[in-house]
Amino acid sequence: MRAFTSFLIGLVFVGLAMAQEKPDGAPSEIPAPYSVTREMSLRLDGRQVNFIATAGESYLRSENGAPRAAIFSIAYVEDELDDPTERPVIFVFNGGPGSASLWLHMGAWGPKRVITPSDGTDVGAPPYRVEDNPHSLLDVADLVFIDPVGTGYSRALGSTDAKEFYGVNEDAESIAEFIRIWITRNGRWNSPKYLAGESYGATRAAAVAQELQGGWNGIALNGVVLVSAILDFQTARFAPGNDTAHIAFFPTMATTAWYHDKVDRARWGGDLEAFAEDARSFATHILPPALIRGATLSEAERGDLADQMSDYLGVSADWILDTNLRVDPTQFRKELLRDRDLTVGRFDSRYTGVDSNSVGDTPDNDPSGYGMDAAYTAAINDYLTRELGVNFREGGRAEGEPLDRLYKVLTGEPGSNWNWSQDSRGWPAYVNVAPWLGQAMRENDEFRVLLASGWYDLATPFFGAEMSLYKNRVVLDRVDFTYYEAGHMMYLVADEAENLSQDVRNFIRGE
Repeated sequence: MRAFTSFLIGLVFVGLAMAQEKPDGAPSEIPAPYSVTREMSLRLDGRQVNFIATAGESYLRSENGAPRAAIFSIAYVEDELDDPTERPVIFVFNGGPGSASLWLHMGAWGPKRVITPSDGTDVGAPPYRVEDNPHSLLDVADLVFIDPVGTGYSRALGSTDAKEFYGVNEDAESIAEFIRIWITRNGRWNSPKYLAGESYGATRAAAVAQELQGGWNGIALNGVVLVSAILDFQTARFAPGNDTAHIAFFPTMATTAWYHDKVDRARWGGDLEAFAEDARSFATHILPPALIRGATLSEAERGDLADQMSDYLGVSADWILDTNLRVDPTQFRKELLRDRDLTVGRFDSRYTGVDSNSVGDTPDNDPSGYGMDAAYTAAINDYLTRELGVNFREGGRAEGEPLDRLYKVLTGEPGSNWNWSQDSRGWPAYVNVAPWLGQAMRENDEFRVLLASGWYDLATPFFGAEMSLYKNRVVLDRVDFTYYEAGHMMYLVADEAENLSQDVRNFIRGE
């Protein structure tokens, strides 16, 4: 009996050991990655482009092979590619953090685009027009649209906590790992490679470039496309004592006033670019010394400066004095058109909204967000399910279990849990990835940057991005600066969508 009891106890310990050796999320407990492929074609630049669309998951794995996360992507690769070394591939993502890649996908460069009003008016209710995209970049490059963990269909797997992927460095590591997996599986190690990111996606692009190009296993990049970029977060954090943000936003608040006819346009000959350049000069040479002097300014000096700022910003000098010469863009969005009982948008200040009352300090909401997001949400879900066949068995070739879960467009869950510590020592500091771009350019003399900015972007202002590049040893001779008569998502404007794509196309071609 004693021997039999010892045998049972031994079995228990063996079972416990086996359970410990097989953690939650082991391969046998998680279904195979889902994917679906379709053959597609699109006429671009006078020729028919035939390509294979693949929508599906790639698993990131731990050292023991257990899946840690599923990264969902939609890739478009030219069919019957003769020489991969002649065909660039662009890895595309949006920002947030917490946003899927649908905005650049369905608005700018994918094979389909959703049509929105170009004049900053509301998209209304469905159905929305979705049509072939004449501005897609598939005539010059393959495209891979990536949804980071916590966005789209991407998620942590098994016992892995999604927070392990939420952070400046953590996020960059996961996207870099996905890229390594993708180029290996698709035989694209020797293809020209570009990253393209919008908003925080531009932050991500710089961080991923640092992650890819560093070390002996480095992957050299040909360049990055930064759309509505934020690189140095000191330019956008309105904390007490941080005057850099007030300087960075000043020119965009000025161009917003210009758009809404709140400044004397004739003074600058009706030339927006000349006005913007003058606003930059004021923000560089006049505003910073005054803010530094602070309380030592005389009342006359304060009044004179407020009068000058009023000429650019279209709000009263008295109100500017009440802000202590430090105009917050959120308060500005409420104040600029208060006499018209309107507020202006954050992502795109061409948009206007009506609040519940006109006496508050800040807008109720962002009219440039609720004015267009429903169209993009409907478009990506309709496209994924009905056209690509995700979760449907009709047409195409599908593998794995259906993705019966919500496609997360933009949620606060990743951002609210984001690790903003960029320095491995954990020292408190504003995130600034611009030095990583500078290093990438200095260590790779063919690495180039395209910075695309909208004049009316009160989320990631053009002057803030410019300042970030100017101050961090970026090789400016290899930076293309482009500007658009629009806001954060310049592709909402039909003409500017075409201009943006042509600028990126020229950038890829080296023209």
